[in-house]
Amino acid sequence: MKSIAILGSTGSIGVSTLDVVRQHPDRFSVAGMAAGNNIGLLVEQIREFRPRVVSVRDESSVEALRDALGKECPELLHGTEGACAVAAAEETELVISAIVGAAGLVPTVTAIRAGKHIGLANKETMVVAGRLVSDLARQHGVEIIPVDSEHSAIYQSLAGHRHEDVLRVILTASGGPFLNTPAEEIRKVLPEQALKHPKWNMGAKITIDSATLMNKGLEVIEAHWLFDMPADRIGVVVHPQSIIHSMVEYIDGCVMAQLGVPDMRAPIAYAMAWPERCPSGIDRLDLAKSGTLTFQEPDTERFPSLRLAYEALKAARTYPAVLNAANEIAVAAFLDGRIGFTGIPELVDRTMQAHVAWEPVELDEYIQADQWARKTAGKLIA
Repeated sequence: MKSIAILGSTGSIGVSTLDVVRQHPDRFSVAGMAAGNNIGLLVEQIREFRPRVVSVRDESSVEALRDALGKECPELLHGTEGACAVAAAEETELVISAIVGAAGLVPTVTAIRAGKHIGLANKETMVVAGRLVSDLARQHGVEIIPVDSEHSAIYQSLAGHRHEDVLRVILTASGGPFLNTPAEEIRKVLPEQALKHPKWNMGAKITIDSATLMNKGLEVIEAHWLFDMPADRIGVVVHPQSIIHSMVEYIDGCVMAQLGVPDMRAPIAYAMAWPERCPSGIDRLDLAKSGTLTFQEPDTERFPSLRLAYEALKAARTYPAVLNAANEIAVAAFLDGRIGFTGIPELVDRTMQAHVAWEPVELDEYIQADQWARKTAGKLIA
């Protein structure tokens, strides 16, 4: 039986991960969970899956859990230190890293240093500190199995092939809810409109990133580190049906693609069972009923976030960390009604232009760049 810890157990990835565990009680057990402050859901999860240790956001959430669980209470921790303890617990074999945003970086690095294999749903970990995380994984013999559907597809399409035979990797994008919306209408987009994704059920931040195409930009940077690919060999194509999750093109002209219905339980189950496979509970793909599959180039004029991500990747140093942090501040400001939809990439661009980059080495230096960008973006909004 494989023992797992889930960082972000009450989020969409965490809930889907626990559904896979529920289907295979003979294969997986939950050693630990880290969550925010959704206490109601977390209480249900603890009662069903019986983790030994649980971490929440703050001390008040710890007290709320104690009151709700009574004698059923596991060991309770809080904050970043608590999440790190969950990630490094001795009995854990695999850590599902699904905390949204840069907040997932430190616990994921802690898990790698503890020698835990990683099911990576937190793309920001690689965006902010890809070089450091990649180096640490090699040093500690840790496998990073991507959980993002696009990177899982590439990971699977690369299996059994030589790296030197790869021409490029191609990420697919749904295009989000505004794929065919005229530029003048995009400026008027409201948060409730942007939160209606046509294909995927995701949390608010990732859904907004999908609408701006920043999600795809972050995935480009993540792909660079996961698959050792330069920016000019990472392509993006818009595929609204979300049936082909991504592709790998080889030097002989052959293209390997991974297909399936849009359901995150498939890449989660792949990461959990690796190097084996197990049923995920998703619907079977019926190509005859899927209809026509279409593809088009992304429009970086209407959606400049993708262009900004490529620029950050090429500029390297601390620019990807700044891009990510500024975007997190911008998305939060949009959801709060403080800036408009097109203000998201505008704020990211202005923050990057204000940045004087350096070559980070230690984890603290990546965090310093992240904090600088948050502070600067906040000032620009004000």
